[in-house]
Amino acid sequence: MALRARALYDFRSENPGEISLREHEVLSLCSEQDIEGWLEGVNSRGDRGLFPASYVQVIRAPAAEPPPPARYANVPVGGFEPLPPPAAFKPAAQQPPPEPFPPPPAGYPFPPYGGSYQPSQGSDDDWDDDWDDSSTVADEPGALGSSYPDYEAAGGGASGRYRLSTRSEPSLGPRGAGHPPGHPHPPGGGGAAKSSATVSRNLNRFSTFVKSGGEAFVLGEASGFVKDGDKLCVVLGPRGPEWQENPYPFQCSIEDPTKQTKFKGMKSYIAYKLVPSHTGQQVHRRYKHFDWLYGRLAEKFPVISVPHLPEKQATGRFEEDFISKRRKGLAWWMDHMCSHPVLAQCDAFQHFLTCPSTDEKAWKQGKRKAEKDEMVGANFFLTISVPTGPGAILDLQEVESQVDGFKAFTKKMDESALQLNHTANEFARKQVTGFKKEYQKVGHSFKCLSQAFELDQQAFSAGLNQAIAFTAEAYDAIGDLFADQPRQDLDPVMDLLALYQGHLANFPDIIHVQKGALTKVKESKRHVEEGKMELQKAEGIQERCNIISFATLAEINHFHKIRVRDFKSQMQHFLQQQILFFQKVTQKLEEALHKYDSV
Repeated sequence: MALRARALYDFRSENPGEISLREHEVLSLCSEQDIEGWLEGVNSRGDRGLFPASYVQVIRAPAAEPPPPARYANVPVGGFEPLPPPAAFKPAAQQPPPEPFPPPPAGYPFPPYGGSYQPSQGSDDDWDDDWDDSSTVADEPGALGSSYPDYEAAGGGASGRYRLSTRSEPSLGPRGAGHPPGHPHPPGGGGAAKSSATVSRNLNRFSTFVKSGGEAFVLGEASGFVKDGDKLCVVLGPRGPEWQENPYPFQCSIEDPTKQTKFKGMKSYIAYKLVPSHTGQQVHRRYKHFDWLYGRLAEKFPVISVPHLPEKQATGRFEEDFISKRRKGLAWWMDHMCSHPVLAQCDAFQHFLTCPSTDEKAWKQGKRKAEKDEMVGANFFLTISVPTGPGAILDLQEVESQVDGFKAFTKKMDESALQLNHTANEFARKQVTGFKKEYQKVGHSFKCLSQAFELDQQAFSAGLNQAIAFTAEAYDAIGDLFADQPRQDLDPVMDLLALYQGHLANFPDIIHVQKGALTKVKESKRHVEEGKMELQKAEGIQERCNIISFATLAEINHFHKIRVRDFKSQMQHFLQQQILFFQKVTQKLEEALHKYDSV
């Protein structure tokens, strides 16, 4: 018998692959097994797709088999309350529309934050057997274990490690009367009428706010051990919240890209020499190593703009121009990494910079340790330390105003960067092809005139003939100067624009996390005003939103600080190169002019 279900509520599809439902509509199910809270089926209009499992009720045969085990049957005791008998709920018609699926337990493995990132594929620096194997960190001596030891077992006083949690104590009373069926009761919810309301979860479980762990953190579902070395401190500076400066700043050069081979010459790749200033020891890294590091950092830091790497290229990877351009792009990327107070001190980045190129075992241990990092997702926000005392609680309206202003700024900057990049690229193309051709055409015309004058064999005209011939050579040389000039001035500007376009592409997700937190605070305040939520619970949500706001504003301030530094330096370089270029052109013309003095 085909599986069927009845819609309990209306549902409007918002994303590709979803279908809309009407209350009381009967649907055909493709499977009774939900996929992270979503079922697949066909509605009465013949549309096939996904819809929230909690919005429908499966229609079972009279002699139904026992239901399958609960989805979270293996969750440790204390994670969720047992479901009460069905009779404890109101009729479906009196219930508010539920969330699309139950909130996952803390630590649930969502897809990596920043879904647009894809690791390097075979088109550019393939992953090799010697790069990745089936071993785990637990197998490696001295590597970080899969989980921290229990705090009580460690005596509660493990040096430099602190147990942090945003969870409230789970209620032992009955579920709130108005709670939708099929949903575990949120942690901290009591049986009293005042605390029966909870802040709702986003319907879109694939949004950045949810995938980054921001929602779970704000709603008090994060719990983990934070070591001193994992703490990320935000301080109040003259321009507002700022990341605490790196006490040991450093730089790292990227030099000498060389082509190397392996497997007896069957595979070729480009290796770059890195020399960090704080160690002075050179290491060699391939593009795939940069790519791996970027993926780890983008997943770990949802409120930090990790600079994008230069684009991959499937063909022409060993051409000199491409290698040179990529090295310059990687140099800009490295500069921004080293300049960021948080990214520069990240363990994965330090491992990338300092692990000897020849020690494959040490490299794999560090790689596995980074991939087993527990301070990701909701737990990442536990590592953020914000100021206390006066000014410690940010004004939400002021924060929202600043974030909206920055959002408008990034939109305008992105449009301007695209326009400037297009203009510079078009101007460079004209210099390399059009201007060179036109100047050399003028030079050729002067040369033809000189050749015509040489038919006059009289001695007094020889000087003029030579001067005109020299003028022709000058214009030919000026054409070459035009063709070479974009490498000196326009290309560096476009390299910088490319780097900042990557930053600008990151900030919508960062802003989305902060906006999502503000929305939860507003909702909790409304529940308090209506007498449906305890003030203490709402204050906890606001405190956690305050942490996200501090981090977001700190990242915005860092962006502006580094932007002013970069564009000041680049514009100075551009104008200096322009002046030098026209001085060279002037010199060529003056040399030609002086040839006529002796005629």
